[in-house]
Amino acid sequence: MATVTEMSRQPRVVIVGGGFGGLRAARALGKAPVRVTLIDRRNHHVFQPLLYQVATAALSPADISAPIRHVVRKQRNTEVLLAEVTSVDVERREVHIHDLAGGLDRSVPYEYLVLATGADQSYFGHEEWEQFAPGLKSLEDATALRRHILLAFEAAENLMTTDPEAARTLLTFVVVGAGPTGVEMAGEIAEVARKALIADFRHINPASARIVLVEAMPHILAAYPEALAAQATAKLKRLGVEVRTDTRVEEVDADGVTINGERLTAKTVIWAAGVTASPAGRWLGAETDRAGRVMVRDDLTVPGHPEIFVIGDTAHTIWRGKQLPGFAPVALQQGAYVAKVIRERVAGKEEHAPFSYFDKGTLSTVGRLYAIADIRGLKLAGFVAWVLWVVVHIFFLIGFRNRFVVMFQWAWAFVTYQRGARLITNVGEAQTEIARRESVGSGWRR
Repeated sequence: MATVTEMSRQPRVVIVGGGFGGLRAARALGKAPVRVTLIDRRNHHVFQPLLYQVATAALSPADISAPIRHVVRKQRNTEVLLAEVTSVDVERREVHIHDLAGGLDRSVPYEYLVLATGADQSYFGHEEWEQFAPGLKSLEDATALRRHILLAFEAAENLMTTDPEAARTLLTFVVVGAGPTGVEMAGEIAEVARKALIADFRHINPASARIVLVEAMPHILAAYPEALAAQATAKLKRLGVEVRTDTRVEEVDADGVTINGERLTAKTVIWAAGVTASPAGRWLGAETDRAGRVMVRDDLTVPGHPEIFVIGDTAHTIWRGKQLPGFAPVALQQGAYVAKVIRERVAGKEEHAPFSYFDKGTLSTVGRLYAIADIRGLKLAGFVAWVLWVVVHIFFLIGFRNRFVVMFQWAWAFVTYQRGARLITNVGEAQTEIARRESVGSGWRR
């Protein structure tokens, strides 16, 4: 075991971001002769593919998250900083941070830097839409959406006898973007309305809720074969979801959306239409694509800076002539690859094979007991694909406790159709926001 003095002489690896890629890199370096500093704005890792289940009350926030310090607690060479990166000095090899716990600004030196800072929602130049159409990228987003969705049913119940039109507006949900997140979100809202809440209200019929899924492309789930996308579309329609393809959003405001010239009045609009990368490209002064992703070399380093790696949603990675998508498996494999390269460099090896992605396939669930799968040429739709989806997601959750709880919650929901996380918190905050919106004509904010 290395002494404190020996460890102080070891090269420092600074990893920014505790998501899939950053955490995988940190864990893979746990026994390497380096000092690891893992920086994140939050103290927890979130299993983002299941955020929509928190937003629809199927799971609680703790079920899909784990404290980062706990995850790396056995790694003597790893420290965790709760901080926000403000800039990177590539010449002096320093990361400038703002300590979110103590409020101090300081610098962290590095020999190797790994940027795994993820992405945020893109509103395609209409940032003013964000206040009316929140996205789903964090636990805060998910719990805010859960509160908003459940409050919509509560408010509709109170208004149905006095203002049925207002109640119907409250029961209209528009999801913009039909990638995996949008499809899963629309399907889950339909399940909530038609199964979980069906017997709980006296003045409204939750099953009458209108769910509209809007997609600008010719078909939903563009990353999937068209035949699978067509089956997913048919399933959504059986759930009661209106699927609008070849449809562009032209306006979003507090009272709804305008799509292809048609006005949809709705009090809940959820944005799942696109992403934009973190400011990492600006920190480095590096070349980026239109979404802000850093253009990296085949070893995931920044041109001219072999000591800086960019991975996950932050990187524009070309593999076999195609850009890799912003999926969790990509980030996980890139995190493992970067850790391997760093270990080899510390050992004195300078030549490395380029990053190679192993495509294990893609899975998306569409409502209860139904999913689609495209696994290395094997195309599945229905219950078998859903079982595969369950197994994969349970496997990649961090921690035995999370795996056990999620399996139990899904089994309970399978038998009873109930959702154990139907809690409305911060109601006063929501009421204040509604009052502000009514007074100034703007929508609710996260």
